[in-house]
Order: sequence, then structure tokens, then C-alpha cells
Amino acid sequence: MKLYADIFFINNRFYHNHQGCRFIGGWSFVHCQKLNVSDLVIGLTVVAFGTSAPELFVNVFASIQGNSEIAIGNILGSNIANILLILGVAAIIFPLSVQSTTVWKEIPFSLLAALILGVLVNDHLIDHKENSELTRGDGLVLIGFFIIFMYYIFSIAKNPKTKQLGT
Repeated sequence: MKLYADIFFINNRFYHNHQGCRFIGGWSFVHCQKLNVSDLVIGLTVVAFGTSAPELFVNVFASIQGNSEIAIGNILGSNIANILLILGVAAIIFPLSVQSTTVWKEIPFSLLAALILGVLVNDHLIDHKENSELTRGDGLVLIGFFIIFMYYIFSIAKNPKTKQLGT
């Protein structure tokens, strides 16, 4: 009986999470378009925050409970699935138009984020420590880079002139 109750609660959470994301994402998307915010900026901010909020809560609770492997696995697995699976399926259904700034700025920033994370969690190789961990200082470094990225996003929101690379 407990298994059925757990399945019910998990499905209930998925449903309410989905409905909340649809409401907030849809409402935000419509209002951003009314303000003439580009679709790229909407995707890099509003949609990204909306889809990342549940992951933030999962990771915070996993970390508090001492399940850091879940937090790291969730982020890495989510990013791999988003880049390879979601973009792959979307491109199969309909070719995706890519702006030149995405190729020369946003994608390299994503690669830089992965590289920085790789360096920060490699205490074993860099500092010859027995265990590698992501510390509070490392978290501040990551948040600092996120602030830089958000500054960049808001600066391109003010100057939306970009070239399309193809369809």
C-alpha cells in the first residue's frame, strides 16, 4: 500500500510542478514579449529560471540531507539531457535557427562553466587532497560567474541586434 501512496504523491508533485511552471513561464513569456524582449533573452532567463527552480530545491534538500551525489548527478545529468536529448529531438522535429552571438558567446560561456566546475571539484588532482569537494568558496566563485553571465544577458537585452546563422 505504501508503494501506491508514494507513486501517487510523486505523480501529484510532477503534475503540480508542471502546472506551476506552465503558469509562471507562460505568464512571464507573454509579458516579456510585450516589452519587446528577444526570445533568446527570454530563454536564457525566464525559461531557464522556471525550469531550474525545481532542481534548485532538489539540490538544496539533497545537500542538507548529506546526499551530495544526488545534487551533482542531478545538475550534470540535467545539462547533458538538455543539450544532447532535448536539443537533438527539437532539431529533428524542426531545424533550429541559431544566432551568431549564441555560437560565439553563450555556447563558449557554457563550456567555460563546465570547465570551471571541473577545476573546482578536482581537489584531488590540483591540491592533492584525499577527497574532492565543492566548498562554500567554490559556490561563491560559481555564483560570481553567474552574476557576470546575467550582466551579459541584460546587456544584450538592451541591444538586441544579432545575426541569424541559418535554419
